[in-house]
This record gives sequence, structure tokens and C-alpha cells, in this order.
Amino acid sequence: MHDHRKLGRELGLFGTDPLIGAGLPYWLPDGAIVRHSLEEYVRGLERRAGYRHVHSPVLGKRELYEISGHWAHYRDDMYPPMDVGGEQLVLRPSLCPHHALIYRSRGRSYRELPLRIAELGGMYRSELSGVLGGLNRVRAIHLNDAHIFCTLDQVEAEAAAALAMIRRAYDALGISPARYRLSLPGPGGKYVAGDWDRSAEILRSVLDGLPYDAVEGEAAFYGPKIDVQIADSAGRESTLSTVQVDFHQPERFGLEYVGADAARHRPVMVHRSIIGSVERAVAHLLEVHGGAFPAWLAPVQLRLLPLSAAELPYAQSVLDRCGDLRAEIASEGSLGARIREGRLVPFQAVIGRDEVAAGRLSVRLRDGRRREAQPVENALASIQEAVKLP
Repeated sequence: MHDHRKLGRELGLFGTDPLIGAGLPYWLPDGAIVRHSLEEYVRGLERRAGYRHVHSPVLGKRELYEISGHWAHYRDDMYPPMDVGGEQLVLRPSLCPHHALIYRSRGRSYRELPLRIAELGGMYRSELSGVLGGLNRVRAIHLNDAHIFCTLDQVEAEAAAALAMIRRAYDALGISPARYRLSLPGPGGKYVAGDWDRSAEILRSVLDGLPYDAVEGEAAFYGPKIDVQIADSAGRESTLSTVQVDFHQPERFGLEYVGADAARHRPVMVHRSIIGSVERAVAHLLEVHGGAFPAWLAPVQLRLLPLSAAELPYAQSVLDRCGDLRAEIASEGSLGARIREGRLVPFQAVIGRDEVAAGRLSVRLRDGRRREAQPVENALASIQEAVKLP
């Protein structure tokens, strides 16, 4: 595996500046392409699974986090409140309280459940300087988050479907979990009172058939969770994806739905994140693939290599026909140097006199294989098919 910090600098994906601050990376154009493609993929996956996307502010009143339990159990990881207009506002450490209020914004019927709402939203954690590292531990996080509000009878199926989505996304991304972990409460006062046994039993059923470790002391303060663990280039583990069962926040926020019996009932809240934070996901993808991203994620998908200035007009005409394909012309330096420089690009096409005369394109794959020369439209159509979002 590679070091994503070194690769990120070499490939011009992201950087940092002391005037912005530690743990607050900025994204350069090619890095922004990678993260936007990743976000687009996840949103499409969620839409097809019946999720509705929402958007909520990164600030909330301190009272919001007192109700949710974050202020009592998670305050050390939160930034201090800001006094604004006589109110205390806090940079949110998570999205779930906002989503609980979105659910509560109107009456709900059992016919609407399960209600799956998702957001790729910003949140902030007051991480100590000593634990910050590249994109793996940052202070400004963009989380692929979702919350499923459902009946007790629906919880296990929804949690299982969420874990199946995670495994499907990992296949598309070309990554593998280091292990699955059932994170349970441990001793101490960092956990709320509640029906932990029932929550844990649901998650054990979801994990049935998969190898996993049950670890005490790693649960969220409001409930147990399935953590999908990944390992970095030094073998250090971190959590990328999660599935959590929460009976606590629906109670705290007074969430209800009207059942088939016309009575009011309390929903259960399933928290789930397919790729966790975009920052950590990109870091892991860089380390696993060494910058040779799957073709649909690559910042540049096709590189056109004219042999001389005489082929530049033809190369430009091909570029003009690429549409949404991320393509560029590389014309400076020797051909060998240009091919080596573009070794991480999924497709390269050398353009010489023969290609220009025949109106064709000869495509070279990243692994060194060469395709037979084809008419430009056929070659581009084949590449466009290969780079489609999974």
C-alpha cells in the first residue's frame, strides 16, 4: 500500500496551508473531480435504494445537542458554542439531530415507513493536533450519512440492507474491509441508558454468516453499531462505514408515527454511512490503488498523445468529441516520457499520421495492452461505456 499524503501531493489532489489550519485540507481540481465522482456514485446508489436526499445547516443551537445527548456525552469532541444574537450556536459534530427534526417537521403515518433520508453534509470535530493525519483524521468532515426511520419489525431488514449496500459499494470501489466489528458499550458513564441488549441482538442477526469481532467500549453513546474497519499503509485500523441501531434519539426528540391501529408509536432510528467521510474514503482509495483509480473515478480518463505538432489539430478534433469524458491532450516531451507520465490514466491514445489518415484511434490501456485501431466514434463510445458510474 502507498501513503496517501505523499500521493496526494504528487498527483495534485489536495493540500494544506497553515493559514487555513491543521486538519483542514483544501482540494485541487483533480482531487475535487475524484470526490465529486465519489459523491455522485453514492447519491445514485442511495436513490436507487429508495433514499430521499435532504440538506441541513452545519450549525445548531446548543439546546439541540443537549436534547440529542451529544452535549452530555460527546462535548469533548465538539467546538465551543458561539454567542450569536443572544443564542449559543454550535458547529455540529453529527447530522442525526438535524435529521430527527426533519422527520418531526410534520406528522408521519406507518404507511411512510421505512422513511430513508440521506445527506452528504459537513460536520466538525475538535480533534487534537497530535491525532491529525492527512485525510484520515481531519477537523472538517464531509460525511455520507443517512437515517432510516422505521418500525421495530422493519429494523433488522433495514440494517441488513444498509450493510449489503456497503459491501456493494466496496466492490465498485475495489476495496475490502479489514474486518467487521460489532461495537458494544463498555464500563463508564459515556453511554446513555437504554435497551442495549435488543439493539445488539438485532445487529448480531445482521452479521450472521460474516466473520466479526465483538468489542466492548466502541459503541456510539446512544447505541451499538457495526463498524466496517479498514487498514492504512502502516496497518493502522480505522472505521470507514457504519450501521447503528438507535432507540435513544427517537425518544429524546419525541418522534412518533400513527400506526394501523390509529395509535401513536415510536419509530426506531437506523444510522448508516456507506463510505463514511469522503476524506477518509479518498485516502483509502489512494492507498489501495496507488493513484490508479477505477476508470469512473479517475481525474483524467483519456489522454491523447499526438506524435508531433502536425497531429495536434486531429487530437483537438477528437477532444472536442469527448463530451463528458474527462480527456486531455499531452503534447510536450518525448512520447515515452508522456506515456510514463500518464501511467495512472486508464486510457491513452497515440495519434500519428496513420491514425489521422484513417480517421481512427488506437487506444492503450493502463496495464499496457493495446486495442485494435477503431473509428474515433467507436473508440470513444467504448471508453465512455467503460467509465460509466457503476
